[in-house]
Amino acid sequence: MRNYVPNSASAAARLVALCMIGDGNMSPSELQALQRSRLLEYIDLDVDTFHAIVDELCQDMLSTAARHEHVVLDPATIDALLGEITEPALRRRLLQAMWKIADADEVLADAEARLLARACDVWAAESAFVGGAR
Repeated sequence: MRNYVPNSASAAARLVALCMIGDGNMSPSELQALQRSRLLEYIDLDVDTFHAIVDELCQDMLSTAARHEHVVLDPATIDALLGEITEPALRRRLLQAMWKIADADEVLADAEARLLARACDVWAAESAFVGGAR
């Protein structure tokens, strides 16, 4: 996986993209949920750049994580991607958007559930994430 600057729009967008393609399908309802979340505006990223980041993620996953017709990211890779986001406010905003996006198609795939659960575990382990929500 390529590295992005911590807390950058690219690092944040990659996590959203991972959530969206985790089930192998980026549904129209997920794209609508992304638009409704206004996350791209929050991170100051245009739609074309977001789609380029989705393409980069797919290329990286196919080159590093493809196994038997499935793409699986190991926990260490997921932790590294989550680790690129350190700002508590950005973490909260991302997590809210990712939950809404994952739920948009009314199917919570295993890969989506694993990503969201891991994000909750990793990010909530820091007191600033939990304490900042008040």
